[in-house]
This record gives sequence, C-alpha cells and structure tokens, in this order.
Amino acid sequence: MTTDQLPPRTNAVEAFLAANELEWEPGARDGEYVVTLPGEKKLKTVTSLVLGREALSVSAFVIRNPDENHEAFYRHLLRRNLRLPGLAYAIDGSGDVYVTGRVPAAALSEETVDGILGAVLEAADAPFNELLALGFLTSMQKEWDWRVSRGESLRNLEAFRHLLEH
Repeated sequence: MTTDQLPPRTNAVEAFLAANELEWEPGARDGEYVVTLPGEKKLKTVTSLVLGREALSVSAFVIRNPDENHEAFYRHLLRRNLRLPGLAYAIDGSGDVYVTGRVPAAALSEETVDGILGAVLEAADAPFNELLALGFLTSMQKEWDWRVSRGESLRNLEAFRHLLEH
C-alpha cells in the first residue's frame, strides 16, 4: 500500500515523521510506530505510537525504578502530572516510569502528532536530571568517587558536579 492509499490518520503520523526527519521503525504490533526522539538531558526517548481504530496510544519509557527516596521521587512525578497535556506518568509492575496517553483518532492530524510527541519529549527529558538526583544519588556518588579515584572521565556526571563533588 502506498502512502497515498493509507487512511488519512496514518498519513498524518507518517507525514509528520517524514517532514521532521525523525528516526522511526514499524513496531511489533499492527499500527505501531517506534519513534526515537532526541533529547538534551536524556539522550533519547524511544516512544511507541499505536494507531488503532478509536485512538492513537502513546507510551515512552522515562526512567527505571529509583534506588532510593521513593516518596519524594513519585511525589515529584505526581505533581508534574498536573501540568502534562494529554499525558500522565505511570509505573509498571517493576516500578519503572513511563509517560502514556491517548488521542482520539478523529482528532489526529500532523499538528496533533507534533503536540503529543513534543509533550512526551518534555515529560521525559525536562525532569530527567532531577529524577536521577532524587532516585539515584547514592549510586551516582559511588560512581563519581570511583571515577575520581581512578582518574576516569566525569563527563556524563558533570551535570551533577554540584551534588557529588566533596
């Protein structure tokens, strides 16, 4: 089936992805697009868009289950939920954090796809360093100390220097 023969809502998804040169591949499920969104704090956010008859479902992994400080970590996410347009943070059975949402198929357009992917990227990328500091500070401190003791690069921990440097 050529792009011209696809239903309009499929065209909206594929047209947006092509126009914005986003890396994507078909997913394992019918109607699934697996899109890689480039980030700043989180290097990339892999996002699943599943186009069904009734809605476009979106899901993206944000961060794994925190090692510590669970109450403050999840409170931070719940407060951010109040500001997410059409999305919400959720956790799976392992405590890993995702951002999820649904858009009615009737409302699907390139602008809608742009808005939902922008919101996913903001939800996954913007709080990433804060979430790391809240949930993984002890592990990062051990890694920092180990690297300093061996003269290893601290490049990927630089954003946390103010918390980790003694």
